[in-house]
Amino acid sequence: MVDDKKVQFSTIYDQYIDKIYRFVYLKVSSQEIAEDITSKVFLKGWESYSKQSDIVNPGAFLYRIASNAVIDHYREKGKMKVVSTEMAPQIVDGRTSIHESAILSSDVLIVRSAIQNIKEEYKDIIIWHYLDGMDVKEIADIIEKPAGTVRVMLHRGLKALKDELKGKIQEA
Repeated sequence: MVDDKKVQFSTIYDQYIDKIYRFVYLKVSSQEIAEDITSKVFLKGWESYSKQSDIVNPGAFLYRIASNAVIDHYREKGKMKVVSTEMAPQIVDGRTSIHESAILSSDVLIVRSAIQNIKEEYKDIIIWHYLDGMDVKEIADIIEKPAGTVRVMLHRGLKALKDELKGKIQEA
């Protein structure tokens, strides 16, 4: 029985590791901290999963743990959220020139900076929907709200992000 759970959780791990890491990284803006938090998320996930078998939606379960872990991180550290000065991940594509890659990296930094300044609930929904490709129902399951509420929050989040981006572009 325990071996079956290990295999099942291993599959869940493989399916969600990159998504959970990206979600955490966008919230803490530090590779090392994101790696630490992500490992804690999966450790807590395994501890809970091995004890109970009624986890219906493992993705929602892991994202809830990740959201709480990020909150705990800031609470424990007493930190304010600050956009990292780390370089944006380099986007390598053989079809783009160095100049185009530099512009794209600059754009990534602007978006990343802007997304840090919107409400947490909007940030989460935008990340889940546009980066992780989740549909509204999946997000509704994670945050335990009706799908209609998620749609409204997504719309408001995009408006807030658009307003932030306008401000960032005007600053540049």
